[in-house]
Parts: sequence; C-alpha cells; structure tokens
Amino acid sequence: MHSKTLATLALATLPLLWCGASNAESSLDQALDGFDETVTTPTNSVDEALGGFEDAAAAPASKATPQQADAPWRLSGATIVSASWSYAHDAPAPGETDHRGLSRLRGKLSLELDGQLNETWRAHATGYAFYDAAYALNGRAGYTDEFIASMEREAELGEAFVQGRVHRALDLKLGRQIVVWGKSDSLRVTDVINPLDNREPGMVDIEDLRLPLTMARADYYLGDWSFTALAIPEIRFNKNPARGSDFYPYTTPLPTEITPKDGGGNTEYAFAASGLFSGWDLSLYWARIYDDTPHAVVASGVPQLQHSRLTMGGLAANVALGNWLVKGEAARFSGIGYSGATSAYTRNDIMVGTDYSGFADTTLALEVVSRRIGNYDTSLSSAGIPKEEWQTAMRYQGDFMHARLHLIALASAYGKQLNEGGFTRLSAAYDLADAVSITGGIISYRGGDKLPFDAIANNDRLFAELKYSF
Repeated sequence: MHSKTLATLALATLPLLWCGASNAESSLDQALDGFDETVTTPTNSVDEALGGFEDAAAAPASKATPQQADAPWRLSGATIVSASWSYAHDAPAPGETDHRGLSRLRGKLSLELDGQLNETWRAHATGYAFYDAAYALNGRAGYTDEFIASMEREAELGEAFVQGRVHRALDLKLGRQIVVWGKSDSLRVTDVINPLDNREPGMVDIEDLRLPLTMARADYYLGDWSFTALAIPEIRFNKNPARGSDFYPYTTPLPTEITPKDGGGNTEYAFAASGLFSGWDLSLYWARIYDDTPHAVVASGVPQLQHSRLTMGGLAANVALGNWLVKGEAARFSGIGYSGATSAYTRNDIMVGTDYSGFADTTLALEVVSRRIGNYDTSLSSAGIPKEEWQTAMRYQGDFMHARLHLIALASAYGKQLNEGGFTRLSAAYDLADAVSITGGIISYRGGDKLPFDAIANNDRLFAELKYSF
C-alpha cells in the first residue's frame, strides 16, 4: 500500500515540476477550482477574485437586451461520448461481478433552455439523458439488477426554475435549484444544501455532483450585504453506488432506507447573509435540514437506514492578499446520528485553505478539513467511529498552447498523515475547436481505514471523453 501511495503522490507532483520548468514561457494566474475538470477564466484582480464568490445571492434579474427581445428563448446543449477502462482489478471470485476492462461506453445528451418571460422574469431549465453500452457489450447477465438499473441508462430533469424581481431589492427564484454555500472548491463544510451523486467517487468534479432540489428562494439586497432565505419541500438524498458496483463497499445488501415524505413538517429551511467588501468577503449560514448520509438503526426489531434532522450554523470567509487567496469555513452540526449509537451528537467542522495565482496560466490550491465530534463517548468508540477525521485536497491546474490545452492534477486524502484512503486524478483536455474538446486521464485510488477506500483500492481507471457543444 505504501509503494502505491508513493507512486501516486509522485504522479501528482509531475505537473508541479512541469510548472517550474516552463515558468519562463507560461504563468499561473488562474485560481484553483477544486475538483473541476474544466478550466475557469483566470482572475486578474481582487475585485474579480471576490466579485463572484459562490454563496452570494444571484444578481437581480436585468432587463432584456435587444437581442433577447428578438429571440427570447435559447436552446443549447452538448453531446458527450465517454469511456473508461478498469485496469487494476483482480479476477473475481465465482459468482461475483467481473469489473475488469471496459467499465464505461456512454453516450449522453444534455440540453439547456433559457427564456426571457418579460423585462424582469426569466426561465431556465436543464436536463440530460444517457445510455451506457458497456454492460450490453460485457454481458448484462454478469451484473446485478440494482447496478444495471442505476448505471445503464438515466434521464433526469436538472435545474428548472423561474426567477425575477418583485421589488427593486428583492428577487424570487422558484423551482429546482442548486445552491452553493462556502468558499472551498474541493471539500464540503458549509455546502450542505444539495445532495451529491456519489456513484463513482472521484471520477466527476464536485461542481458536477450536486443534485438539484425543488425550493423557493428569496434574495434581499442591502448595501454590501445580500440576505437569502430558502424553503425546500423536496426531500432528496445522495445517489450512492448500487449493490454490484465496484464502488459498493459492503458484502451484503443494506437495510431499507427510509426517506421522509416531501413537504409539510419535513420541509427544510436555510438562511444566509453574505457581505462583499474591499479585498475580503464574509458569509453567515443557518440551516435546518436532513443529513444526506443515513445511519443504521433497529426499529421494531427490523434494521433500517434513517436520516437525522440536523441543525447547522456556520460561517465562511475569503481574504485576498496579493497573489494569495486565503479562505476558511467553520460549522457546528447538532442532531447527528451514527450507526451503532443510541443518542444524537454534535460535530464541529473547520476548513482552512489557500489558492496561489502568482504564475500566469496556472493555479495551485490546498485545503484541509477537520471534523470533530463534540460529545464523543464509548458507544462511538465501540462502533469504530473516530473522534476526529481529517481530509486534505491538493490541486494543480495549468493552461498551455494559448489556453487550448488544460492540465489538472488533483489529490484527495483522508487522515492526518494522508494514509486513510484517497485518490489521485490526472487529466488533460484539449480544445479541438470552439465547440469540440477531447479529454483523457487516469485516476488511482489508495486503500485505507476510511470507508470505502479499502474496498475500492483496485478501481483504478483510464478515461476519455469527446464533447461537442451547440
């Protein structure tokens, strides 16, 4: 395990060595964006770096431009063909699924519709559908029904909302939405609103993992501050690996998962206050939500998975110091349930991180999170739940060949010594034309005590993607 960890970390440092060797002809000017597979526009000033921080409320709807008035509706989208190859699996035991070789051959169509309803209201809707031919080519009989149902085909409505101004300082946004809280690009502390698609951990950027929820959102603007209120009647949790997936870490089926009914007393609520100032910003958060991660309980003699009702209070801040962006988040959760424990617990999460943009066309980032259970006791210790958990993410991103070639290296690891599991992903994307891009890369997983990494340590993959946008 140690040799694999050292090899993986060595791979992760190659782009950094490249950066140093090519410093005379390229520069690092773009802030890191966590797990992104795409490259964002470099920020060249403090105002640009802080002007669009993610948790700020959306800007008030503006009047339609003459072009929008002529064509109030616009349809765009992309077609994507992606493939992956699992190269590290051993031969399966009799009766187990063989995940060696081709693990994805997927065609996907995504669509986005934008419309200007009038001068102050607009509509936005996204959706996608995909079909993965890998399972038919490999033989569908070799996979579990749950896995085929989860991964072979899918069609889903994404964000779909109407947004408009009801007062010069008040906006409303109604429908399926994604709300991003916090300052971290790679790790979650205060970013608690939307559940995630965790079916293939590490393969997809966190920006593309969030699942939309139906909600009502109100944003009020007052000077340097914006205030946001959310009411979320749709109860939706993470998409996790199905039984039979090589990312499914258990040897037996899980108990039935209990999902609360939508709306009524189960409605989730959240509030945020965000201030944008010269060289820094600050956000305050409060939420009354369900835990997206369930815990096992025994009800009437029957084991089941339940989701705790949590209360979260937190804050996040950015400070720009020349080429450095220093960021931090802190949150306190109460009402957390753990498998094997009979009472509810509190947890304190703290994130510190920094982005460096002192070189042109390249960015570096480091983020570290500590999650510590406040009222830790012997029942948690007996269940094997640690009092404190550490997670670290390191990222390199660089543009070359006049910003047509984009290189990314991302390493994520658990544990104070980075030895409890994680992954490293290296990728290169090249823009063949304005609307056509090709991406290729490799992801390597490292085993460790943190679930599920010991079970997925051999899930290393090569991957490639061809994308046409229209």
